[in-house]
Amino acid sequence: MRGYKSALGFLLLCLAGPACAQTYVVRASRIFDSISGKISTPGLVVVANGKIQSVGGAVPADAQVIDLGDATLMPGFIDAHTHLTMDYNPDYNGAMLKDLQMTVAERSIRATANARKTLMAGFTTVRDVGSGEFVDVGLRNAINAGVTPGPRMLVAVHALGSTGGHCDDQDSFRYGVFGHESGIEDGVINTPDDARRAVRFNIKYGADVIKTCASGGVLSPTDDVDVPQLSQAELNALVEEAHTLRRKTAAHAHGAEAAKRAIRAGIDSVEHGTFLDDEALRMMHDHGTFLVPTLTTRMGLMESKLPPLVRAKADAAVKQQDSMVKRAVELGVKIALGTDAAVFPHGENALEFAFMAADGMGNAQALMAGTSSGAELLGLADKVGALKRGMLADVVGVPGDPLDDIKVTQQVIFVMKEGVVYRDDRGALPKGREETPSPRHHMGELK
Repeated sequence: MRGYKSALGFLLLCLAGPACAQTYVVRASRIFDSISGKISTPGLVVVANGKIQSVGGAVPADAQVIDLGDATLMPGFIDAHTHLTMDYNPDYNGAMLKDLQMTVAERSIRATANARKTLMAGFTTVRDVGSGEFVDVGLRNAINAGVTPGPRMLVAVHALGSTGGHCDDQDSFRYGVFGHESGIEDGVINTPDDARRAVRFNIKYGADVIKTCASGGVLSPTDDVDVPQLSQAELNALVEEAHTLRRKTAAHAHGAEAAKRAIRAGIDSVEHGTFLDDEALRMMHDHGTFLVPTLTTRMGLMESKLPPLVRAKADAAVKQQDSMVKRAVELGVKIALGTDAAVFPHGENALEFAFMAADGMGNAQALMAGTSSGAELLGLADKVGALKRGMLADVVGVPGDPLDDIKVTQQVIFVMKEGVVYRDDRGALPKGREETPSPRHHMGELK
């Protein structure tokens, strides 16, 4: 890890004195406005105390200038659908065995590596929508405390679904092997009262967002991918309780009927949405419900060794993804970038930009989906998702012009999160500043 020992030395200096008060000017040939979707020239952002002080204007006399040259400055990317506490493994059955064998400690350590890869890819904010054993809560807290580098996280604890459904981790194992039938502590609900209790349980133990599995899934071994798995009453109770407790909600929903039930309940986003019909998409438009398409899943699914039932579901889903997104774009549905990272390798999240652009969004709209639109979905639009005065200083640099070639988002050369530089491929960082763990964190403002 380049410069990590010297970076820790800087962290101690920062905590002990005025070193954190450094003013930076990040400069490049261009800057992307994530609100208008336009590029302007030149690009200049002044940063101090973890926040953006100004965009454009004069360079302060005491500032350290970071000149990225022929590059574009962008807001830190936002991925609204990750699983940082899980690893991509193309061996389906082998992965199930390894999951049973792995200790919580190892899972937690591996999660820190996934978080670092994600941050270095330019994703400074993620919504992590399902984990186990509270590893997501621990990872979020460790990042916030500066123990390990990673994106700021909004976490869901365990996703909530029905017995035998996509969110039931005991699905496909013989009865009794775990010593108990899955219940609320495992994310399994079967009544409206269960739904309310499970929401309260997750929030009690650290959830920032509530995720539910409204339909079957691609990788779950025994269900149909598009079948509803929660009743309207159960979804109504779940969303009402979450909103009452000031948490947003997300529904895994491949099938149209499952999505419609979630939309009627007031869900904030539909994840995947693979088999949505036009009625469901119109309902999303009318309710202001976000779509999070997770198109990059096809990369992991194509490379994986899957059982016949799962392979059939995966192939059917991939065939429908592009046409569904194109119809959503035509109907004006709100769309935010989300990848389902862990279904493919962590750190490759920016592939989603190109897939979205190819499905009718165009480069500008795809970039907005991963910045300002993502911030709106997460409820953080006043803090991240745009390069504006007063926002948290999350700044990403990419070579060239992403409106000409959106694939440059896969070649990030600079990452700053809350005013701290984690990546600078120019090799010109002052000694001791490379990949510095953030000395200050502002997540208290986000809760």
